[in-house]
Amino acid sequence: MIQTKGYAAQSAESNLEPWNFERREIGAHDIQISISYCGVCHTDIHLTRNEWFPGIFPMVPGHEIVGKIAKVGNHVKKFKVGDLAGVGVIVDSCRECEDCRNGQEQFCNVSPVQTYNNLGKDGKPVYGGYSDNIVVNEDFAHHISEKLNLAAVAPLLCAGITTYSPLRRWKVGKGHKLAIVGLGGLGHMGVKFGVAFGAEVTVFSTSPNKEEAARTLGAHHFIVSKDEAQMKAASRSFDFILDTVANDHDINPYMNTLKTNGIYINIGMPAKPWEISSFTLATGNKVIAGSGAGGLPETQEMLNFCAEHNIVSDIELIDIKDIHTAFNRMEKGDVRYRFVIDMATL
Repeated sequence: MIQTKGYAAQSAESNLEPWNFERREIGAHDIQISISYCGVCHTDIHLTRNEWFPGIFPMVPGHEIVGKIAKVGNHVKKFKVGDLAGVGVIVDSCRECEDCRNGQEQFCNVSPVQTYNNLGKDGKPVYGGYSDNIVVNEDFAHHISEKLNLAAVAPLLCAGITTYSPLRRWKVGKGHKLAIVGLGGLGHMGVKFGVAFGAEVTVFSTSPNKEEAARTLGAHHFIVSKDEAQMKAASRSFDFILDTVANDHDINPYMNTLKTNGIYINIGMPAKPWEISSFTLATGNKVIAGSGAGGLPETQEMLNFCAEHNIVSDIELIDIKDIHTAFNRMEKGDVRYRFVIDMATL
């Protein structure tokens, strides 16, 4: 077994603290990654606190993982020792169901294995990237370009693909008006991709002081969602709205800003269900859609696109001992725009 150092929550009521555990030895098709950086996702807060459903404890969070390959199995073909690699939200699946065959392994309906807070096929808990190494089948790791800042690449493995995937699926691009609700870890990536795809991008925010930051990221317009006059003026304006907000909120004011046949895409995943009238949807043929991360092929496609267009996340690099300060600041929206843990501080 591989001795591993990490940070874990022992229960939903406890803080993350240092915890030593064991990874499996690498198999013929596995790679071992020495983790350099791990992004901090709002999901890490939800899961360690049982805000969505009961978790598996001790829990080592983290699914935005990048580092350098330290060891490869005898039959590994994609990677060699010394390569940069990344791991996102999933580390195994059945490979045979319809979703897996279609490159949507994150929705595997037989045996999906999330990167943490899940059981592996051996029935044992899997542990995430708040640690110094990870062992994963080579098929569930991604090539990382050496052109980009490695720490700033880490959030692409979740925040990046979570925003890239729905924009690609709905073919958002030139001639479309796209609005982003929220300017956090997901929202700022939505702005970057929307602009890169050629859309006219507007940011909705409750904070007027975020306008300069939104425009610096490339947004063409900015609307303060608490300002009734601005919201009324935006009525029937947008082809697509990408809602990135993780906190509970009312989407009805935003629905009014969709054009006929407009599409409202949820990726923020707040815990409280939305309430919306069926008449709101029927009047204007509006659609509410969801999107969850992305499959293995699309994630590599996204990483390649980012390398080609020099797109990374805007980050604050932190020591792992400061993770609870980071959690508290995330809940207040006080980060531009993604915390990333420097694993050298573990």
